[in-house]
Amino acid sequence: MGNESTPLRREWTFSLASVVSSSSLIGPASDTLGVVEFDPSDSLIATAGIARKIRGYSLSNLLPHDGTVAMLDHSRASEFCICTPAKLSSLRWKPGAGGRILGSGDYDGVVMEYDLEKKVPVFERDEHGGRRVWSLDYSTVDPMVGASGSDDGTVQVWDTRCDGVDCVAVVQPSVVRSPVCCVEFNPYGGALVVVGCADRKAYGYDRRKMTEAVMVFEGHAKTVTYVKFVDGGTIVSASTDGSLKMWKAEEGGDGGGGARVVRTYEGHVNGRSFVGLSVWRNGGLIGCGSEDKRVFVYDKRWGEAVWVEEFDRVGSGYGLVSSVCWRQVGEDECTLVAGGSDGVLKVFVGEKKRSF
Repeated sequence: MGNESTPLRREWTFSLASVVSSSSLIGPASDTLGVVEFDPSDSLIATAGIARKIRGYSLSNLLPHDGTVAMLDHSRASEFCICTPAKLSSLRWKPGAGGRILGSGDYDGVVMEYDLEKKVPVFERDEHGGRRVWSLDYSTVDPMVGASGSDDGTVQVWDTRCDGVDCVAVVQPSVVRSPVCCVEFNPYGGALVVVGCADRKAYGYDRRKMTEAVMVFEGHAKTVTYVKFVDGGTIVSASTDGSLKMWKAEEGGDGGGGARVVRTYEGHVNGRSFVGLSVWRNGGLIGCGSEDKRVFVYDKRWGEAVWVEEFDRVGSGYGLVSSVCWRQVGEDECTLVAGGSDGVLKVFVGEKKRSF
């Protein structure tokens, strides 16, 4: 497993389109961008992190049309800015809401939904005992149903039509209550929900009966920080063991099944932090950050990176690329947005080489 049958081909060229930074004198530690998310129309970008702000950017304003690199300031480039009561660790656009509702999870264990037109919270639940919410996601089958994973060792599935204290289900993946770092519903409508934990494993659940895991993803040596679906039955996971792994989920009888490793991706540096993970499904490309201030792109067919870019050529000291997100449109052209621990947001555009 993981041996490449064909030589690696670098089929894409990438270029920097824009840099969005801050003119503020606030230190980098206060600006870390922990999450970047495209809205359902792939035209608006939302970011959040340590600064207790949700910022939104129109992609059209970040892409110059004259071939130059746009150098922008956060305060002028953003379409909106919402101040939040706590540091944010996760964002997710609510499906079926026309890009109006944005969900968030924060360091105080609270899940909130914001109405972006009114700039106010419209839903709130605080049932993780004050422990940090690392991740949240929504079901595409029923967008009123969401799930959150927390430092309290649980995944809570909730319905925004119910009172904030009510849960559809609560599961504890790890016997020792290891923190839950990520959760993702199958975006293709399948029943599988995958969560990653600090116990070095990821777990698959049937969303129709969230009781016991129907499969376990074993193979990472350290905390599983992210899980993303590549297609309806293929998942990519990230870990602080410095690797990504692609898994094939195989359904078995009586609702059971298994997961086998298809490929391991290595080259980026990741030993302690969340560095982002995103999959461009149309092009089969996987993006992630790195603790050595670089952005990595892997083609799902090969375990070696097909593109690596220095995020910060100036300065020294600790820093990392802490978040990435692909725009889910196109086939021969792509857009990757990355955020850093210094609060800088960069937009890269890719084009497939004609020879391929």
